[in-house]
Amino acid sequence: MKKTMSILTAVLLFALLSACAVADVNPGSSAPGFTLTDTRGATHSLSDFAGHVVVLEWINTDCPFVKKHYGPGNMQSLQESYGAKGVVWLSICSSTPGKQGHFTPEEWNQILEANGSNAKAVLLDTDGQVGLAYGAKTTPHLFVIAPDGTLVYNGAIDDKPSTRSEDIEGARSYISEALDAVLAGEPVPVARTTPYGCSVKY
Repeated sequence: MKKTMSILTAVLLFALLSACAVADVNPGSSAPGFTLTDTRGATHSLSDFAGHVVVLEWINTDCPFVKKHYGPGNMQSLQESYGAKGVVWLSICSSTPGKQGHFTPEEWNQILEANGSNAKAVLLDTDGQVGLAYGAKTTPHLFVIAPDGTLVYNGAIDDKPSTRSEDIEGARSYISEALDAVLAGEPVPVARTTPYGCSVKY
């Protein structure tokens, strides 16, 4: 009887986790709220940035698709240029302990110094709950939130799903299009795309 109950419990838990893993946030809906701690121990809540355009960028610095954009400085350039326009750029790591991309805060700070990240903060989602709430699937996977808290973009950084940095030039930058539109008070031209990269290591 106990064995049967244990199996049933495991099946139910798997079903629950599977349901969570396919959670999704469609453009036009309210962005799920969250509170996370960054690599320096400071706490950040999405509500702290009400009235600002916010970018959420799922990150795993061991992923070759992430390296594609950080190696030549493309992601850092986007972070810096839009940060200068008042956009709050938050990188989120949902890699769980023991999985690729999971680092201690101290290790993260060394990585950030080395790669020159210009994000406002890297937030540590070690139990994956925020990633699951947004349905973050890949690294990178980007979301844009309008000043009123509405999600206006969900998807890929651009239209070149490769690991080659040379493909950045000439690519259609979906994230730039989305940010330019929302900053101008206009509809985002392409609000939903298929993200590409390594799977988030829940």
